[in-house]
Amino acid sequence: MIEAMAACWEPGGRDVLHGIADLAVPEDLRSWFGGLFTAFPDFAFEVLDILPAGEKVAVRWRATGTFDGVGSFEGLLPNGSQVDIQGCDVLTVRDGKVHHNDAYSSGTELARQIGALPPAGSAPERALTGLLNVKTRLARRFARNGA
Repeated sequence: MIEAMAACWEPGGRDVLHGIADLAVPEDLRSWFGGLFTAFPDFAFEVLDILPAGEKVAVRWRATGTFDGVGSFEGLLPNGSQVDIQGCDVLTVRDGKVHHNDAYSSGTELARQIGALPPAGSAPERALTGLLNVKTRLARRFARNGA
């Protein structure tokens, strides 16, 4: 699957997964997606919409999978979590090959679904928010006092 993906790209292209990774094609693409497929062995990608405009193409997508493979993902060990996220890629296509991609999805939602962040609105999320606000208040106080 990875080689088929890489074959769609112009050598030297960039796949920018905003907030997650900036991949040089084909080396980084092979490595990052290889890790993804190892961590999510049932990973599935569904195209929901395609909107072409000249050499640009917007693709709205949905990705699902189970985080139960043999490899880690972004440093996290597989824990059996189910993932179901949507996003949008804006590709630049030249001479039938992808030259550049800007991929947008919610890293926060992905982190929640794989257990790296607490569920939205939960007591642990409120506690984490409270701790971050205490840290911010202390940093401001120390900055004002010249410490």
